[in-house]
Amino acid sequence: MISVNNVSLQYGQRKLFSGVNIVFSPGNCYGLIGANGSGKSTFLKVLSGEIETTTGEVAVAKGKRISILKQDQFAFDEHTALMTVIMGHKRLYEIMMEKEALYAKPDFSDADGMRIADLDHEFSELNGWNAESEAAQLLSRLGIGEDLCPLPMKQLKAGHKVRVLLAQALFGNPDILLLDEPTNHLDIATCMWLEEFLCDFENTAIVVSHDRHFLDKVCTHIADIDFGKIQLYPGNYTFWQESSQLALRQRSEANKKIEEKRKELQDFIARFSANASKSKQATSRKKILEKLTIEEIRPSSRKYPYIGFEQEREAGNDLLHINGLSKAVDGQVMFKDLNITIEKGDKVAFVGPHDLAKTTLFQVLMSELAADHGSFKWGFSTLRAYYPKDHLKYFDNDLNMIDWLRQFSDNTDENFVRGFLGRMLFSGEETFKPVRVLSGGEKVRCMLARMMLMRANVLILDEPTNHLDLEALTALNRGLEKFRGTILFSSHDHTLVQTVANRIVEITPNGYVDLVATTFDEYLADEKTQKRLEGFYQ
Repeated sequence: MISVNNVSLQYGQRKLFSGVNIVFSPGNCYGLIGANGSGKSTFLKVLSGEIETTTGEVAVAKGKRISILKQDQFAFDEHTALMTVIMGHKRLYEIMMEKEALYAKPDFSDADGMRIADLDHEFSELNGWNAESEAAQLLSRLGIGEDLCPLPMKQLKAGHKVRVLLAQALFGNPDILLLDEPTNHLDIATCMWLEEFLCDFENTAIVVSHDRHFLDKVCTHIADIDFGKIQLYPGNYTFWQESSQLALRQRSEANKKIEEKRKELQDFIARFSANASKSKQATSRKKILEKLTIEEIRPSSRKYPYIGFEQEREAGNDLLHINGLSKAVDGQVMFKDLNITIEKGDKVAFVGPHDLAKTTLFQVLMSELAADHGSFKWGFSTLRAYYPKDHLKYFDNDLNMIDWLRQFSDNTDENFVRGFLGRMLFSGEETFKPVRVLSGGEKVRCMLARMMLMRANVLILDEPTNHLDLEALTALNRGLEKFRGTILFSSHDHTLVQTVANRIVEITPNGYVDLVATTFDEYLADEKTQKRLEGFYQ
């Protein structure tokens, strides 16, 4: 158990949260949510003891071990992947290192032998004799094979490092598990395994995630950071979202009734206060009016951008034909012999074990790369808007946001361009910032505004949810659901794929599987899909 007692955190004049009182109990998984900058990651650091509070304290039950998902991919460069995982259990690792130092002593003494005996006893109690096998098993579950376990971390790819650090956090059955964006860089199969791990986890888990499906799957409670407070709600993310919107509507309706009553009384007083026969009633009503108070509905700190895609004209029925398309990159086959016909109105999610394959396919379809074999043909009436995963080249200049977006608009009037930036929550002096210095999430919103201006009838989006907060992600989800044109997209966001796609195309180096009129959940539940996923991710 971990309890937060009257905790406040303030930096100068900026107060992140104050008066926080929460008890996090074993057997529960808590989803920590809030707008960007509200202090989610900071609060996890407060819980772990990495950051001191301004007021109050965090109390951890005696003897309970906290484990946190570390974000620094370079902190363990000199250690092997296997040892990095074991280092997640600090005391176990200390014992291993002390034993190793004692055995290495040239003047090994009886006292040293007695010390090792004591260490071995504690080592056994911590299940240390099985540590290496358990660490290797965790790595295997997370897609890190035996061949990578003995390698130094500095030799691993960034995606592999992330998985090793996740294994480190999960290792040794910690009493309190703190995970900040644990699904980043994980494939479908690994995400599903992590979901099951947390569902079965019997201790306390607190997670920060922008993955709505993940929060729905694993969370028993939601801790919401808003108005500088942290409020705890039972249930998963969808339950919190729907119940909070219902509560807001109820408060709004109650206030509306009070306002109507107030107006009725004010009208009565105005009409009859000068009438002697009615003056007594008017005075009575005036007293009632004075007692009426309207509960102020505070605007949430969350802000939702407006994301909506309109077509300049509808595309014809002849939209896209792909015939025998194949492509390899640096000798590695991305896809081969693709034969796919995309029809008007299709919303196709491209899935599969390798993100690069989907990115390469989109680059070929946008004529940024040449195919090795085969061909494709777009319909004459198609107008395409493309969101590339790597879009940094678009921002490699010193233009401010207004001039940057103006490049992509036929209407260059500043007020018109400002209107589009306003939809994406950019306003005032902020619009004069150079685009080069924008955050990842701000750049994504700019790219989406650019696509909206193009009024295309075909949208091609390669991982558009990266860097988006839950509010922007929700707005994008709604915008794509409402779009009446055709969409080709890839995404690791389960909810986005499930709610937007009406067709799934699985791309593998060995070929492809095209599933029409199938949802993402139906695709994942299929036994053949599960066998293919197990084969690819083992």
